[in-house]
Amino acid sequence: MFKKYRLKRILTRLVAWRIANVSEKNFIYILSLVVGLLSGLAALILKRSIHFVAEELTSYINVEGFQYLYLFFPMFGILLTVLFIRYVIKDDIGHGVSKILYAISRKSSRLKPHKMYSSMVASSLTIGFGGSVGAEAPIVLTGASIGSNLASLFKLRYKYITLMVGCGAAGAIAGIFNAPMAGIVFTLEVLMIDLNMAFLIPLLISSVTATVLSYFFMGDAVLLKFPQVAPFDISTIWIFLLIGVFTGFLGLYFTRATLYFESKFKGIQNWLLRLLAGGFILGILVYLFPPLWGEGYTSISTVFMNHGPDLLNSSLFESWKDNPYVLLLVLAAILIFKVLAMSATTGGGGNGGIFAPTLFAGAMAGYFVVKLLNTVLGIGVAENNFALAGMAGMMAAVMHAPLTGIFLTAEITGGYGMFIPLLITSTVAYVTIMAFEPHSIYTKRLARTGELITHHKDKAVLRSMEVKKLIENDFERLTPDDTLRDLVKAISKSNRNLFPVVDNEGYLKGMIKLSKIKNLIFEPDLYDEVKVKDLMFMPEFYISSHDSMETVAEKFETSNRYNLAVIDDGKYLGFISRAMVFSNYRKTLEYFSHD
Repeated sequence: MFKKYRLKRILTRLVAWRIANVSEKNFIYILSLVVGLLSGLAALILKRSIHFVAEELTSYINVEGFQYLYLFFPMFGILLTVLFIRYVIKDDIGHGVSKILYAISRKSSRLKPHKMYSSMVASSLTIGFGGSVGAEAPIVLTGASIGSNLASLFKLRYKYITLMVGCGAAGAIAGIFNAPMAGIVFTLEVLMIDLNMAFLIPLLISSVTATVLSYFFMGDAVLLKFPQVAPFDISTIWIFLLIGVFTGFLGLYFTRATLYFESKFKGIQNWLLRLLAGGFILGILVYLFPPLWGEGYTSISTVFMNHGPDLLNSSLFESWKDNPYVLLLVLAAILIFKVLAMSATTGGGGNGGIFAPTLFAGAMAGYFVVKLLNTVLGIGVAENNFALAGMAGMMAAVMHAPLTGIFLTAEITGGYGMFIPLLITSTVAYVTIMAFEPHSIYTKRLARTGELITHHKDKAVLRSMEVKKLIENDFERLTPDDTLRDLVKAISKSNRNLFPVVDNEGYLKGMIKLSKIKNLIFEPDLYDEVKVKDLMFMPEFYISSHDSMETVAEKFETSNRYNLAVIDDGKYLGFISRAMVFSNYRKTLEYFSHD
C-alpha cells in the first residue's frame, strides 16, 4: 500500500514537472517516439512468441508420419487460451480492432492496462498451436493500449489520448510488416483517426520508429517479403479487374459468413462445449487442408514463389498435386472453409484477428483466378503478381481499407512497381462490396448497436454524449389527485413551466404546461374544485434514457419542443432540455477539437 502511494506521488510530480517544463507539442512528439518503440518491441515479442510455440513445442512431431496429431493441437492451444483468459485475465479480449473502435467511441479512448500484454499471450498460444487466425489485431490492440495508457498516465486530453492510440496501432502494423506507410494509412483508414497535420507527424514518428526497430532486430525477416519478379504488363489489366470483382464478392462472403458463424458459436452457452466444437471443427479442417494451419503466411510465400502445387503437400490430395483441376478444387475449398476455420478458432475461445486470414484469402483468391484462367484458357501469365493483387483486393473488401491494401502490398514488395494494378484491384473490390455491405467487418458489430464513431464530427460528438448525464430533475412533481391549489403552490416554488404528474409508483400519468392553465391561476374559487388529472395531458414526444443522442437530436428537430420527458418503461426520470443538450454539445465539441 505504501509503495503504491509512493509511486502515485512520483507520477504526480512527474506530470507536474512535464506541464511546467515541456510544451504540449514537444511532449506529444516525445511520447509518440516512446509509443513507437514500445509497440514495435511488442510486435517483435509477439512474432517471436508465436514462432517459439509453433517451432519449439511442435518440432518433435513428424507431420507426414503423425498428421492425425494435428487434429488435437489446435484444440489444445484454444484450451490454454481459454484458461488464461477465464482465470488470469477475467475479461473479454477478442476482436482487437473492434475493441479499439469501441474505446474511441464510448470510453474516451481509454483501454484497460492488461490489454498491453493479455492479447499477446493469448494469441501466441492460439496461433502457435495452429489456430487459423492472425496476430495483427492482437498486436494492434497491444500497441493502442500502450498509447492509451501512457497518454492517460500523463493526464492528456481526449484528442491526444486518441492520437496515442493511433500511434500505437501504426507502430504495431509498421513493426510487424516493416511497412511504415501501411501503419499510418491503416490508422487513418480503419481506426478513423482524423487526418490533421498536428496528428500526422506523431503518427509518422511512431511508425518510422517501429520500422527502424524491426529492421534492426529482424532485417528482412518479417512476416511477408516478396521481391517482385514479374513486371506489370498493361495487357493483363483485365485480369486485375476480374480479381477485383472476385475479391469484392469473396469479401462479402467472408464478412457475412464470419458474423454468422460467430453468432452460432455464441449460441453455445457452455464454454467447454464451445471449446470442443471449435477445436474439433478446426482440427478436421486443418487435417483436410493443411494450409489452414496457423496464420497462413507460409502458404502465401509458397504462392509468391510460384510453387502453388506445394499447397497440397502433407494432405490427402498430395498424390494429385500435379493435376491442375484438383489444385483448383482444393483452392476453392480453402477459400470457402477459411472463414469457418477462423470462426471456429475464435468462437471456440481462441484469440486472434482477421488481418492475416484476409491476406491469406486474398492471396489464394488471386492465385485461384489466374490459375483457372491459365488452366482453362491457357493465357500463360505469371501467377504471383495476381496473388499480390488479390491480397490488396481482399483488404479493400473485408476491411473497407483500399489504401491500406495498396500501401501494404506495395511496401512488402520492396517497391511500387505494382502500384497501378493494386490501385485498380483495390478500387474495384471496394466498389463491389460497398454495393452490398456499407460496413467493414470491424465496424459492423458496432454499427448494429449505434456505437460506431466516424469521421463525421457531429455524429462523433453526439455519440460521445449520454442521455442519462443530461437529465434534469428540478421539476415540481404532482399526483393526479392533487388540486388546482396544489398546482398553484408548485408554480410559486418552481422556476420551470412544466409539471410532471406521477403516481405513487413513479409512473408518468401526464404533464401540465403553465401556458395552458395560466388563466385558472386567477380563479381561486376553483382551487379546491379542479383536479390535476382534469388538466394534465400525455406528452406526444418523449425519449428513453437508453436512446442515443442522435435520436434525441432528431426528436427535438421533428417535435419543435424545448423539453422532452425521459421515460423508461413508463416511469418518469426527468426532462432533457434543448438548451442543456446544446451547451453539452459545445463543451464536447471543444473536447474533440483538434485545434
